Amino acid sequence: MNLYMMNCELLATCSALGFLEGDTYHKEPDCLESVKDLIRYLRHEDESRDIRQQLGAAQILQNDLLPIIIQYPEDKQLFDAVIRLMVNLTQPALVCFGKLPQDPSFRHHFLQTVSYLQAYKEAFASDKVFGVLSEKLYDLLQLDWEQRQEEDNLLIERILLLVRNVLHVPADPDEEKNIDDDANIHDRVLWAIHISGMDDLLKFLASSQSEQQWSLHVLEIISLMFRDQNPEQLASAGQTRSAKERGTDMAELEVLRQKELAERKGRILQRSSRHSRFGGCYIIEGLKSIGERDVVLHKGLHNVKNYTHDLGKEVQRVPKRQQRARDGEGTPRRSALNVRVFLKEFCTDFLENCYNRLMYLVKDHLIREKAQQHDETYYLWAMAFFMAFNRASSFHPQLVSETVGVRTFHFIEQSLTNYYEMMLMNKKEATSWSRRMHLALKAYQELLMTMHEMDHSQEEAVRNSSHVLKNNIFYMMEYRELFLTLFRKFDERRQPRSFLKDLVETTHLFLKMMEKFCKGRNNVMVQTKKLKRRKKPQASTATSNLQPRTPEELDEMWPKLAEHLSKCIEGSEPLPEDVVPFDAASEVPLEEQRADAMVRIQDSLLAGRTPEALSLLHSAREVWPEGDVFGSSSLAPDEEVELLKRIFFANLPRPAAPDDPEEAAEEEEIAEEELASVRVSEKEFNFLDYVKRFASANVVKAYILLFKNYQQNSTHTNHCVVKMLHRIAHDLKMEALLFQLSVFCLFNRLLSDPASGAYKELVTFAKYIVGKFFALASSNKKAYVELLFWKSSAVVREMTEGYGVLREGEGSNSRKTCQWTEAEEEELRELYYKYKEVEGEDVLHSILAHLQNNNRTHKQVAKQLVRLGLASSMRDFPHKQKGTRIVLWTQDQEAELQRLFEEFQGTDDVLGNVMRHITAKRSKARIIEKLLSMGLVSDRKELYKKRKRKPGCSDGNNSMFPKDFGGPDLDEVNEEEEEEDDLDSEDEEEPAWEDGDSDMCHRLLDGQANKKGAATSDRDSQELIQSLQQEGLSGPLQWLQSCLNRTADDREEDGCAQPVPLVPLSEENEDAMEHKGFQKLLRIVGVRAPANEQESFWRIPAKLNPEQLRQLAASIALQGLADETKDHPAEEDVLETEGPRSLIPEKEKSMQLPLGPKRTRLISSDEHESDSQGSSEEDGPRPAGKRKCLRIEEEEED
Repeated sequence: MNLYMMNCELLATCSALGFLEGDTYHKEPDCLESVKDLIRYLRHEDESRDIRQQLGAAQILQNDLLPIIIQYPEDKQLFDAVIRLMVNLTQPALVCFGKLPQDPSFRHHFLQTVSYLQAYKEAFASDKVFGVLSEKLYDLLQLDWEQRQEEDNLLIERILLLVRNVLHVPADPDEEKNIDDDANIHDRVLWAIHISGMDDLLKFLASSQSEQQWSLHVLEIISLMFRDQNPEQLASAGQTRSAKERGTDMAELEVLRQKELAERKGRILQRSSRHSRFGGCYIIEGLKSIGERDVVLHKGLHNVKNYTHDLGKEVQRVPKRQQRARDGEGTPRRSALNVRVFLKEFCTDFLENCYNRLMYLVKDHLIREKAQQHDETYYLWAMAFFMAFNRASSFHPQLVSETVGVRTFHFIEQSLTNYYEMMLMNKKEATSWSRRMHLALKAYQELLMTMHEMDHSQEEAVRNSSHVLKNNIFYMMEYRELFLTLFRKFDERRQPRSFLKDLVETTHLFLKMMEKFCKGRNNVMVQTKKLKRRKKPQASTATSNLQPRTPEELDEMWPKLAEHLSKCIEGSEPLPEDVVPFDAASEVPLEEQRADAMVRIQDSLLAGRTPEALSLLHSAREVWPEGDVFGSSSLAPDEEVELLKRIFFANLPRPAAPDDPEEAAEEEEIAEEELASVRVSEKEFNFLDYVKRFASANVVKAYILLFKNYQQNSTHTNHCVVKMLHRIAHDLKMEALLFQLSVFCLFNRLLSDPASGAYKELVTFAKYIVGKFFALASSNKKAYVELLFWKSSAVVREMTEGYGVLREGEGSNSRKTCQWTEAEEEELRELYYKYKEVEGEDVLHSILAHLQNNNRTHKQVAKQLVRLGLASSMRDFPHKQKGTRIVLWTQDQEAELQRLFEEFQGTDDVLGNVMRHITAKRSKARIIEKLLSMGLVSDRKELYKKRKRKPGCSDGNNSMFPKDFGGPDLDEVNEEEEEEDDLDSEDEEEPAWEDGDSDMCHRLLDGQANKKGAATSDRDSQELIQSLQQEGLSGPLQWLQSCLNRTADDREEDGCAQPVPLVPLSEENEDAMEHKGFQKLLRIVGVRAPANEQESFWRIPAKLNPEQLRQLAASIALQGLADETKDHPAEEDVLETEGPRSLIPEKEKSMQLPLGPKRTRLISSDEHESDSQGSSEEDGPRPAGKRKCLRIEEEEED
């Protein structure tokens, strides 16, 4: 950017700073105000960071700001303002732009900003600049806490941030083409830090007890100082080369020499004696061309072995998301010798005086969440770097004792798991999460290498400490399973080869240490964890195996039970003491488990377990003493037997089993996952069994992927790869797992490599595997076909032992599928053609009723119909939606509700009393909704029951169940204080027997449920519709009717339901939604009002099935609804069809709306129906079950 293109005001501000004359800077009188103006300009720059770029192009930092702090360090206000401005100018470009821009123009601005930062870093490579910063920092640190002001702490932090920003600037690979042992800009900055004494101040901040707040800043600066350094090379800086290093270099030179000789020999052999124009034409026999003839080769014979049909073809382009991840590590280089020696001394002093204390403070900040996001990466880096340096220089485990322990292993394991999950969820930032994951893996690797080094220590205490650590690590299941999980989850698109290399080397070390640990020990016990699933108590009662008994059978059973009960009450037979009438771990509240306890007592009596039934009764009486539902403690023996007799003969609610056992099993499995617990146990560890878990195709693929780079791998990496493959092939006798064509191609490349002599271990292993394959191929001719596929352990066993092994049933885990014979299929066809045209009947139920095989389920028959082509998909047989029908409130019913509310308004349980005395029985949610709509209560909390604690003993009249089991005492007992979430569940129709456990007990034990429902009248609703029509709301009424019909069609097509908001897109409909009469009609129809302030629209509940929606749409037809309301069933019939709420799957999901200036809602638009049809025709046919939705962003008013 040209300086003359600068903003005029910005140019004038920069000119008012001052000017440089030689080495002396002369500031202007308005210098301080100009610096503040520049800070203000940077605060208001645009998205392209124009102010920052203009200041960088003008070189304000190099020509003005740095000379100012060098020339005028005593001017406190000016110095503080300039430091503040430089911290802003030097902050990383990624922080300025938020993320790496994808737009080309913004990417240009981003790269331009990086280039200016690189120029800033070169200007900071001066001992004068860092000398001034060091002196200022030293003076501030000399102040005691009593003397230090808030401005002093801010200046300390800004100086540390400035040093961090300068070290963070990346190197320019195009400009810095330095060789090893040559100083680049980063080395020059480090040397300036060393000359100025800034490194000593950093060590003081890391070790001082009074400067703990700067620990994370110091650790971040140190990590940036050692960014390009290798700890092993740094530890050997300034020392003579060891014999091992010289041997390694000689081996590398020998490999290069053999490659060069082989290439020279190949070039000699490729030279033809004839001129290239007279090479001749040759026919390659056995290799067919496009036709039936052999290929004609128009080249020399020296390249005939390399001929392939793929020559000349373009390489297929790999999509970006499918490309392999690139290594983030740059080309390694060595810094200048004096820089390396200075850094080595810094590491030595840091380990001796600062490491343990600083790592403790940083770990404490991370645990207490005092650090910023991703600061744990500096902790992981420091752990890996300094532990490696300590191990490579002179190993002293006490210097790194803070990070050697089980807690550190646990922290790294949790970090690895968290990084992997975030890499899967945040796909846009998958590369960053992969790098963090790699950093955690390197820290884990260094921990293991430190423990391995402790094993070889000369001090017995150190060896014992290592033994204790290994015992704990190998004992825990999480640490043993970590490497298996990482291999199975390895994805080369997200994780680079360097990660795989470190993973292979770490696994090799872990297995080596574990093998040595288990060697010589007979019994090594380890911890195992299994997922223990606990079933819900409702499921246990619902799925009782007891068959229903007839009254005659119950009469025959009772005399024996009564005689046995009398003996148990008298004490002649002991009662079990471990009987608990409730499930403490269940999510169901304790008060709601009374009905289940009653069912358990009846089941015990039916099964003949009279002592258990009596013990359950006594325990339930102690748990629920209120109201004497289970009798009082002063019951006589005869009264207690009579009470058990009533329970025995009562018709207690037993939810019916679902039609489809497979679906019931799936629902039960989902419910058990929430109640799952981990069962911890111990077992004897076998090392070979553990290695067998690595014998899988996914693990072998990862190893072969690293094997392909054997020429670039180090000798140790190749050894780790071959050792694991050797364990699988030789120790486990599963060499067939490597019989794969790509592996053999790799072996062919290795054996034909001119430098194969340098890879003796790899060559030996390749020959061993190839020999085993041809030995197997001599007896199994199908082995050549098996080369095309990766194999599992079961297939490997079939290849070696025969293909009929698993078919005999040994080791086969495959589940037997339900088979249909030809006769059964023919019977199914006949029944389907017979009942498919019958109206008003379910085809599947009719088929199941007439099938000869009674073991078939709803789902099995539907699947077989799809397989036979009689049905297109499973959606042709939707499940019936469970729920009750909506009955409109008449004027008489509203008057009755208002009368009952006023009558019981002063009682403790207003809602319970109203529900017991109302004529037309309705659910609790519907009555609450009606009371709110009528304005009788302003808040649903007014309907909460005021709970009273009753004494355990009562009068004689209440010592037993009342005659009708319907007294008010029992009702008050079982209705606990309602939680807000229970009262908020207005969208679901609750079964009548769940309106109160006591009501259920009274009605079911006595068998006299109140089923007298009043016939509903439609006159008031018709008058309301007519009045709305007269007011000019005919359009909104038609819109409401069309919304109900369209929702019914969608639910009938999808087979599932969810709440559908009514969004008025026209002004007429929007005005109608605010009309009180129209809102009253919506409540009558059953449309739910917004539940809270986060909802803005009325919603059609999910409980309404298509038939109910169509009836409601017909009830609001303009020609009247007298004829339509006759189709509504009586309320008593509806209540009989209701099932327990716990077994009805909740289809409706609450829509969480984000808090912000915009909200996106899913609506079903009638006005845009034509547009959606047009778009569907252009986009092609849409799959069934996918409802087209319209998203509307509505601006929230400020």
